[in-house]
Parts: sequence; structure tokens; C-alpha cells
Amino acid sequence: MSRLLVFQHVAAEPLGTLDRLIRRRGHRIKFVNFERHPDATPCVDRYRGLIVLGGPMNVEDRAHRAHLLTEMRAIESALRQDKPVLGICLGAQLLAHVLGAPVRRQRDAEIGWYEVATTAAGRVDPVLAPLGDGAPLFQWHNYSFEIPAEAEHLAWSSTCASQAFRYGRSAYGFQFHLEANQALIERWLATPAYRAELCGAPAAEAIRMRSLREVAAMERRAEQVFGEFLDLVGRPLRRITLGSR
Repeated sequence: MSRLLVFQHVAAEPLGTLDRLIRRRGHRIKFVNFERHPDATPCVDRYRGLIVLGGPMNVEDRAHRAHLLTEMRAIESALRQDKPVLGICLGAQLLAHVLGAPVRRQRDAEIGWYEVATTAAGRVDPVLAPLGDGAPLFQWHNYSFEIPAEAEHLAWSSTCASQAFRYGRSAYGFQFHLEANQALIERWLATPAYRAELCGAPAAEAIRMRSLREVAAMERRAEQVFGEFLDLVGRPLRRITLGSR
């Protein structure tokens, strides 16, 4: 059975809907939770792919969060081995930084639902093509990356030009939270540190109400997009037992 390595930064930011999709494929998941184990030194060699999730910290915090340097070294190793890599939000920023692109605080944060449009490259990309011309997607970030020099720019929004990129054949960075569902969004709205970034209760209620309208459609798109990414990882080899044909 093949395994995927997943870097998690805080309990509030899990795999979301991606967890079910990975397990449905038959992959095992090895989580490294750097909030609990900041000194962990995972090795990507034994894994078929790497997923790096979001978190409230930023690339510039690496001076006092040594695990960010550990993660960047692991990303570099996965890229050298040509293994599929998916970075989400902070994960995308770490991937972009490894590839030499700047990561900076945005002028305006994106928190809530934003229209994300695909580029010409995004509309024909093997993974992102299911988004079509674009869609409303969920966001929660104050920082963003520039597109790395050798990467394909796949998606943009009016408030954040760098929404998605692909490097090489199978390394992807998504600024948006395609993995979010209603339960995860509610969790973020109820988390004090996250809620403090909103402009009061009316903003939270507006996000909640729009999520009820939009999240089902995003989950359908997520299943297609993540399914294409998991195709790059490949399907686990099924163990053949004695007497089977």
C-alpha cells in the first residue's frame, strides 16, 4: 500500500475533503503535525507524494519556527525526486519560496469567497482544468506568493494575481482552500485567532451564509481537481493473496 506524507501546522487546518478522497483511493496517510512535533525531521524518500497544508504562520517566520526550514528541505527533496507535491495556502507559499519566488503580505487580505479565474494554461492543465474558466473559491490568507520563474501561472483573482501554479509535471501550489467544506469553514469562524482577523460578527455571518450557497459546488470541483492530482500519485498496488486469480 502506498503512502502520502502530509505536513500539518495546526489542528484547525486538516486535509478537509481531501482526506476522504485520498483514503478512497487506498493510500495510507502519514501526518507530521509540526504544532505537536516542531522538531520532527520527516524524510520523503519512502512516500509517493507530499501535501503541505495551510497555517497561520508565514515564510518570514522561519527564523523562529525552524520546522519551516525542515519543510522547505523536504519540498526540495520531493522536487528532486520528481514526486507529486501539493501546497495549499501556506504550503503553496513554501513551495513558491523554495522555487525562488518572493512571498509578501498582501495589501488586502482575502477572507471568504472570491471569484478565481483560470489562465489559458490553467484551462488546459491536467489538474486544474475541471475549474473551467473559474469559480467562486474559499480563501483565508494575508500573504501571497509570486509565480516562480519556471512555473506555469494557472489562476488569478482581482485581489490576488497569484492563485495557482504548476512547476514541472506534478508540483502544484494553490493559494485558495479547495479542501474546505461547511464544517471546516465553521471551525475557522469559531476559532478565536482566526475570527479576530474578521471585521466583527457581521462579516462572519456573511461568510457563513455565502458558504451555504457555494460550498457544495466547490466540493464537486474539489473532487475532480484533487482526483486529477491523485492520478499523478498513482493508485496503490493491491496485495495479491494466495489462491487469488
